Amino acid sequence: MEGSVKIREMTLGDYPGVRALWESIKGMAIRSMDDSEEGVKRFLERNPGTSVVAVDQKKDDMIVGAILCGNDGREGRLYHVCVAEAYRRQGIGRQMVTECADKLKKLKVNKISLVAFSDNNVGNEFWHDTGWRDRGDCNCYDLVLNENNLIRMNRE
Repeated sequence: MEGSVKIREMTLGDYPGVRALWESIKGMAIRSMDDSEEGVKRFLERNPGTSVVAVDQKKDDMIVGAILCGNDGREGRLYHVCVAEAYRRQGIGRQMVTECADKLKKLKVNKISLVAFSDNNVGNEFWHDTGWRDRGDCNCYDLVLNENNLIRMNRE
């Protein structure tokens, strides 16, 4: 696997592979509308060129990592950062995050934030190990505007 993985820009054509990856990640929260093909299409159109996938070139460009990356002109945001379990601890996540950060820097975005669930031990370990800091000085709130946008947690 080492050396066969390439990081590239995510396209809407990647959606089936990205969705399959999300479905395979324990603890991944998937929203019925935001994470649908139409929701991801809207996101990619609003944030052109900043989201990435990692593909294994030796396995027919199978998607083994993904990040939805966007910004509001002031702050970047990473969503659904994930790497398939068999590909972890090879630097793929770090490469994808660096690629997104570089893209945001070119857009003159100076800060990136993300949400990692408290019980996501693998994710929280990754963020701490790569130099991100847990902001203990603020709370995270959601206001759901569409009750049909249901969330499902992958438990397996």
